[in-house]
Amino acid sequence: MLIIIGVLLFELIVLIHEGGHFVSAKLSGVKVNEFALGMGPKLFSFTKGETKYSLRLLPIGGFCSMEGEDEDSDDPRAFGNKAVWKRIIIVAAGAVMNIVLGLVMTLILVLQQPFYASTTIAAFDDNSVTSNSIQIGDRLEEIDGYAIWNARDITFALGTCQSFSPDIKVNRNGQSIDLGNVPLATYDNNGTKQIVRDFYVERVDKNFFSVCGETIGQTVSTVRMVWASLIGLVTGKFGFNDMSGPVGVASAVTTVASAGLESSFLDAFNNILNVMMIITINLGIFNLLPIPALDGGRLFFLLIELIRRKPIPQKYEGAIHAAGFALLMVFMLAVTFNDIMRIVTGSGFG
Repeated sequence: MLIIIGVLLFELIVLIHEGGHFVSAKLSGVKVNEFALGMGPKLFSFTKGETKYSLRLLPIGGFCSMEGEDEDSDDPRAFGNKAVWKRIIIVAAGAVMNIVLGLVMTLILVLQQPFYASTTIAAFDDNSVTSNSIQIGDRLEEIDGYAIWNARDITFALGTCQSFSPDIKVNRNGQSIDLGNVPLATYDNNGTKQIVRDFYVERVDKNFFSVCGETIGQTVSTVRMVWASLIGLVTGKFGFNDMSGPVGVASAVTTVASAGLESSFLDAFNNILNVMMIITINLGIFNLLPIPALDGGRLFFLLIELIRRKPIPQKYEGAIHAAGFALLMVFMLAVTFNDIMRIVTGSGFG
């Protein structure tokens, strides 16, 4: 049941993404030839109006095929014959809808919580290490250079610290104070030293305003987390082994589902929903990067067209996107193989 739920949630992410392209294309008067959920051979299809709707065998993606999207077309309703601003909206709509879906998923999770965590220190464990520097009532502002806006930021910042004594900034009595390098509590995890939180934060009571604030805040924090992770990959803060493809994601979903089942089916579902929330926001942001074959790559060419007032010749743009797609497939195969190696041997080759 949990596997089915995971697959359905993933297909929901794809449906929302491609649905964003589909609806914005229809509203812009673009002819949509086919709207497909899944990839590979068709399981079944039907045609309504001018559009074929199909369900395909492999639940690993989908597409919205528009007239004149990748080739020249004389049809006045072709994608390439529409105003640049309309094409920009159509291309960006998929990623935007992924982030909106992440917001909805976050709301579902937030509504189930009896109260919320703040960023203000409320108490410490006995023999706490951080209590030597941080005081009760301090509001965390920054950890290891990462701005702290809510409790999710604290978890991410501590989980990605490059030091066991990171630079920490707090707000104390209305004044921002840089505490310098603050030693954190650690524990030994099978020979690996890891940070453990030895402090507690104040709770925020649940009401209409705190639900709205927490939903928006957690969504924004997830966007920031994904962006910071991408920057970390480029700068070398994170390595190849920190990445996961479909196999790694499936393994992660299985792990969090199993952990949740130890308490209840609802906890397992919420764990899966939380992973899918991160995935849909990740997909939205990644798709907006100016990489050929991605939506962001198409947006890049559209912005060039908007500036120079004429499009890049289709044959050149098409060749660039084809090359980008080939490179992405090679990269995805490498990530997938690394996922499999990590599952089988316990470590990848990155």
